[in-house]
Order: sequence, then C-alpha cells, then structure tokens
Amino acid sequence: MSASDPPLDPRGVRFAAALSTVVLAIVLLTGSGWLLAAQAVVFALAAFAGPRFAPYPLLFRTLVAPRLSPPTEREDAAPVRFSQLIGFVFALVGTVGYLTGLSVLGVVATAIALVAAFLNAAFGFCLGCEMYALLHRFRTHRNQQGATA
Repeated sequence: MSASDPPLDPRGVRFAAALSTVVLAIVLLTGSGWLLAAQAVVFALAAFAGPRFAPYPLLFRTLVAPRLSPPTEREDAAPVRFSQLIGFVFALVGTVGYLTGLSVLGVVATAIALVAAFLNAAFGFCLGCEMYALLHRFRTHRNQQGATA
C-alpha cells in the first residue's frame, strides 16, 4: 500500500461504501457469485492500485463531487485501502463459496462484508479503518517494547 495516496474526501468513501452495500445486498438476494466476483475486483482495485483507480471513487469524483462544495476535511487513504483489502478477502471467500456450491460460505462472507459496508455508508463508521488503527497501535507498542528490552 502506497504512502503516496492523496488524502480522501470522506464523502467519496461513504459513497463507495453505499454502492458496495447495494451490490452486496443484491448478491445476498440473488446468490450471484459472479456479481460478488465483480465486487471483489472493485475492492481489489481500491486496495492494491489505490482509490483513485477504483470505479466507485471515480464515479464520485466525476458525477457527484463537482456538484458539492469542497470537502471541509480529508482522511488518510491508508486505513481506507486496508478496509478495501479486508472487503476483497471477504468477497473473494464469498465468491469461492458461491461458485463451488458452498452457498453457506458465500452467504456468511457476503453478509459480513455487507455489514461493514453498511456501517460506513450509513454511519461513517469504517470497521476496516478501526482494525487498521488497532493493528498500527499494536505494532507501535510491540516496537517500543522491543526497543526497551
């Protein structure tokens, strides 16, 4: 994950989460492993290439952001990329479940991703970002303990 990602407009992050929520809900309703695979690609692009190369942020930047006032705040891209990586993992597991006939695995993995996306879209609570912060604190704490030992 690159430290060169520019800070993000949090409204764009929530917009992407809202679109992910809709897609994941449709997956749960239809059981479509192929639609979940497409969502996995969206998550992968945001996680590995960066938000500026992913389709949902691109839609936000071209269709929505020009109609809004400039953002009053920005957020670091690294936690968002991490959350997209987590979404990718769950979408990939769900896709494998659906496409191999392990529908329960597909439903559970999709439902977990849906809950996380919905929390971000509806309440601005990014579960993956919180996990990123916890991991960062844990690593920092371990490094400080190692330096004093």
